[in-house]
Amino acid sequence: MTNPMVLINSLPLLEAQASSEIENIVTTADELFRFAADESGTSNPATKETLSYRTALFAGIDLIRARPLSANTAIEVCSIVKNRRMELRRLPGTYTGNPTTRAAIYTPPTGEAIIRDKLGNWERFVHASTEMDPLVSMAVAHYQFEAIHPFEDGNGRTGRIVNVLMLMDAGLISEPILYLSRFIIKRKAEYYRLLLEVAREGNWEGWILFMLEGIRATALSTIAKIDRIQAQQEDMLATIRIVTSGANADLLAVLFEQPYCRIANVVQRCWVSRPTATNWLNGLVERGALRDMRAGRERIFINTGLVDLLVGPESENLTVPATI
Repeated sequence: MTNPMVLINSLPLLEAQASSEIENIVTTADELFRFAADESGTSNPATKETLSYRTALFAGIDLIRARPLSANTAIEVCSIVKNRRMELRRLPGTYTGNPTTRAAIYTPPTGEAIIRDKLGNWERFVHASTEMDPLVSMAVAHYQFEAIHPFEDGNGRTGRIVNVLMLMDAGLISEPILYLSRFIIKRKAEYYRLLLEVAREGNWEGWILFMLEGIRATALSTIAKIDRIQAQQEDMLATIRIVTSGANADLLAVLFEQPYCRIANVVQRCWVSRPTATNWLNGLVERGALRDMRAGRERIFINTGLVDLLVGPESENLTVPATI
């Protein structure tokens, strides 16, 4: 893909949505894309918390670029996810249980000293110089983190952000575009069952194979999305040529980098007057390339083809392309 910002701007939002939904924090892609540039515009608590996840993901990336991944990284990430300072658990009473009977299914370690010690062990494993494949290391470390359950809240989302940070730290991805939480939410019961089986039965093989399959399926689905986005960009560029009387790469970029864009975005990116930007966007609406909606005093122009592609069903049963 010639413009990686298309995925960098969109997929972390969808990862945030899915990872938050695993914890029963539900919002819509429409809400997220609409308020992605200015979350102060929404009063929906679920949307705000999901956008905080995206903020935490990018903050975590900045942190690991400055110093190695650590327990302190996790604390900082969790604090941003929850929008308040999170410390390690000190009090007993935390457990995961049956939502109906409230019977305890798993009780994590209790006490700040014990948790800090176990996080130290987790850190040493994360940075151990071994022959273990980094994907397997990520799967093992994710179980460790979730089993420690170091915070009163936000553990699952923090752990899934740490997954992305480990893959980036290992050089397997350069940007946070592995949208793994969608795979997990489709198999949520299996995800929690296998986590529990490691704790109870030592079923490491089942857990690791589950995570590896998630990475495989997600990576291939992302490749398929890239191919489809490129085809959409070619179609959109053909329509832009008609509307603007020329090939306008800047306009194409803004429509794909910001699936929900405003007139001001086009003015700033394309260095044109507001009337010109408005005429261009209206022309694209008239030709069915965009849809517009009112949001207070302003209009939002939606690249519906891109949004439908991003939020639509994942491609299943893909095989590795011959070029990889």
